[in-house]
Amino acid sequence: MGLKKSHDAPTASEDERRLPRDLPGLLTALADDDPLARRWAARDLAQYPESSRALVERLSIETEPSVTAVILTSLTLIGDEIAVAGLTECLRSEDAMLRNAAIEAMKQLPDEVAPWMGRLLEDLDPDVRIFAVDVLESLRHPQVEDWLIRVITQDAHVNVCATAVDLLGEVGSERAKPALLALKQRFADEPYIQFAADLALKRISAG
Repeated sequence: MGLKKSHDAPTASEDERRLPRDLPGLLTALADDDPLARRWAARDLAQYPESSRALVERLSIETEPSVTAVILTSLTLIGDEIAVAGLTECLRSEDAMLRNAAIEAMKQLPDEVAPWMGRLLEDLDPDVRIFAVDVLESLRHPQVEDWLIRVITQDAHVNVCATAVDLLGEVGSERAKPALLALKQRFADEPYIQFAADLALKRISAG
């Protein structure tokens, strides 16, 4: 489900859009029984930042994948605090497609997601922490290495650390070496951590 941040206005013929295209009309259409009407409404609402809460609420109950995809794109285009909060809540979803699409959307919003990353990486649910590390994989933000070092230094869950150390092997620098060596000591009985940390150290040394 590709998501690209763009501010180009979506287009459609008038007969595909039955209700008024102002904000009230689009919000009404967003609850229409016809998925096509909901899809066009979700797309056009990207032009109305004040619709982010309605889009998030619709996202929580939407069952048509094509409408969900458009809602996620519109939330990415809007990118305000409500939109980002809605995307982060998707990390708790049991729907893998929605969760993965939200992760891809969040990767498009490095500056907007950054203020949320600290609390996501400290979430009580280890799965949410793992998904947060997945967001970091392509989040082009200068703090990525710092966040990963913090994870492998502080997180008590071996699977979270394993996910972080894998990524640190790709983006880490000499600064990560002490934390990687400490991780090996902390999980001395975990073969995968030993392997992944050694691989990361090797890649960092190779430059």
